[in-house]
Amino acid sequence: MLAKLNRRNFLEVLGQATAAGGLIVLLGPRATQATTTPEDEAYDWEEHSYVYLIDISKCIGCGSCVRGCKAENDVPDGFYRTWVERYAIAGLEEVRIDSPQGGLNGFQPDPTAPASTKSFFVPKLCNHCSNTPCVQVCPVGASYQTKDGLVLVDKDHCVGCGYCVQACPYGSRFLDPETHTAEKCTWCYHRISKGELPACVASCPTGTRRFGDLKREGDEVVAIIRSQNVGVLAKELLTKPRCYYLHLDGEVR
Repeated sequence: MLAKLNRRNFLEVLGQATAAGGLIVLLGPRATQATTTPEDEAYDWEEHSYVYLIDISKCIGCGSCVRGCKAENDVPDGFYRTWVERYAIAGLEEVRIDSPQGGLNGFQPDPTAPASTKSFFVPKLCNHCSNTPCVQVCPVGASYQTKDGLVLVDKDHCVGCGYCVQACPYGSRFLDPETHTAEKCTWCYHRISKGELPACVASCPTGTRRFGDLKREGDEVVAIIRSQNVGVLAKELLTKPRCYYLHLDGEVR
């Protein structure tokens, strides 16, 4: 019965339950079978365990990654699967953050900004958490985790309720204005399952963004994560992100 629950009848049930003042019981993850699969049939997701690394000290805020992502994934105008934020920190308390058009066209000097003691750019995207709230709150199991470490959305089963959008602590999800289903970064699953890099990594001119595999012997990214002082966003939430940052300032949210 659960597997046959589609977008229309879920919303009908949701409306009836709400009107009746009843409780909506959220179902556990992976109540349905995924339809998002690698394009390469020879790909074995049990042979991989992906991680992502961002070196903040190398980012110049050019926006190439945002443009590369949009072109590769046909991201709707006004929405972003990945974006870049500019931090300007003055003194010990004043922190100014901006991200015009997600950093799509880079950043222009801001004449209204206070004189900052330090400034830097922070690329952001889905953290593909191991303990992810977006999967836990999905009422139909459309959000799920793959065996190679990604968090994906089965659009055939997504009912567009938006619970996952609200649950994501990193703001990395949105509802597609055309399909009305949840959208997010997939680390370009269609590319990495063919041995290619995510588009944002491939388009970065400074090596800020890097992609690694915990199960690949001698992986340089994994070596950095294991040997250097890396951090994750919102560590206190215990979501266990697979996206790591080098030179992560304590003011980054």
